[in-house]
Amino acid sequence: MQIRMLVTMSGTRNGSRWPARGETTVLPDGEASRLVAAGLAEEVAEPAPPVETATPPPAEVTAPPAAKPPSRRRGRPGKGESPKE
Repeated sequence: MQIRMLVTMSGTRNGSRWPARGETTVLPDGEASRLVAAGLAEEVAEPAPPVETATPPPAEVTAPPAAKPPSRRRGRPGKGESPKE
């Protein structure tokens, strides 16, 4: 739970100094609720997580594939083909 300290506390908590008056910190729910109940801190409403927005990448513009050159078959024409001159 995130809390804002209403008083300056002396000493340390787990080897670190307590936040100064007006600063915020995150503590386990049980410990934070005891400080709030004692009037030493107030609960800070955690802001909603930011909404992720996705922007699609720009579309790639490609040239159409080049036309295939006509095939140059050798030999006799196939069925349904006329001889080339």
